[in-house]
Amino acid sequence: MIRWGSYFDDYWYSLKSNLVEFPLHIILVYANVYFFIPRFLVPKKYKRYVFFLFLSLCIQYVIRTGLNYFLVTENIWPEAEGTQEAFTFNHIVAVTLGELYVLALATAIKLTIDWVNQKTRIEKLKKEHLKSELNFLKTQIQPHFFFNTLNNLYSLTLEKSNQASEVVLKLSDIMQYVIYDVKDPKVPLLKEIDYIQNYIDLELLRCHKNATINVDIKGNINNIKVPPLIFLSYIENSFKHGNKNNNDFYIYISFEKTARNSLIFILKNSYDPTKTEEKSKRLKKGVGNFNSKRRLDLIYRKNYELNISGQDNTHTVYLEIPLTKK
Repeated sequence: MIRWGSYFDDYWYSLKSNLVEFPLHIILVYANVYFFIPRFLVPKKYKRYVFFLFLSLCIQYVIRTGLNYFLVTENIWPEAEGTQEAFTFNHIVAVTLGELYVLALATAIKLTIDWVNQKTRIEKLKKEHLKSELNFLKTQIQPHFFFNTLNNLYSLTLEKSNQASEVVLKLSDIMQYVIYDVKDPKVPLLKEIDYIQNYIDLELLRCHKNATINVDIKGNINNIKVPPLIFLSYIENSFKHGNKNNNDFYIYISFEKTARNSLIFILKNSYDPTKTEEKSKRLKKGVGNFNSKRRLDLIYRKNYELNISGQDNTHTVYLEIPLTKK
């Protein structure tokens, strides 16, 4: 109104013409955004979209021209020099192009807003799916460990062993950690190591008395946080597939913070070379290793290194993960 009112020095004309034209703009824009595009701007129907849009522009031109002539001014095209008649080629093109400008601008704004909202919704769904999958994978702790520990506890109580109370405390700590602490996306590495140590102490009840297990920590790990239970399946497998009933059974576990701000986890354990091929197949198909690998992929994508190998009666796991501030 201000633009054309200033141009013609006739604000009353500008106000009346806009009161006529804007409702028509609104109707066409909403019809295009909420009816034509959803229904016809799809594969195999785009010709219908072009037809209905063309038909709408024709109807809109006739209605707009008629309302302007009867309600505003008989000079239906004052923007042109001199008096111009309606339904001429130049007038139809000028009105149609003006309408397309309005239509394109409003549709672009609407589609941009929808795209941003859709992208935000998809990202939110991805995060929720990722969180759900991670929570599911975290709960996949092998239940046989708890059953075996309860069996060992039952045997110790029958023998009235002093170890029974210690086993109950360690099992209680493990269950508290698994039930409550692993809900967080990351936990202090020191707490994870405490959990691993409790797990090892309980597994030692079923190992040969001469079994050797060492946990080595290199560097300052006080402020390091890691995904909970990320190392557990590899330690479980070292007990499950290692020759734990032999007197030369050993496990070596190392945690090292590097200068490149990463954490290196190394696990070595002895195994029976006569069953190497059989155990290798079982390890590759194991649910625990698959879950751990899947969690690593979800959390770190390809920004980690994992190598599992067996040589000279020793099974080795090498895992390096980046450390972040979060």
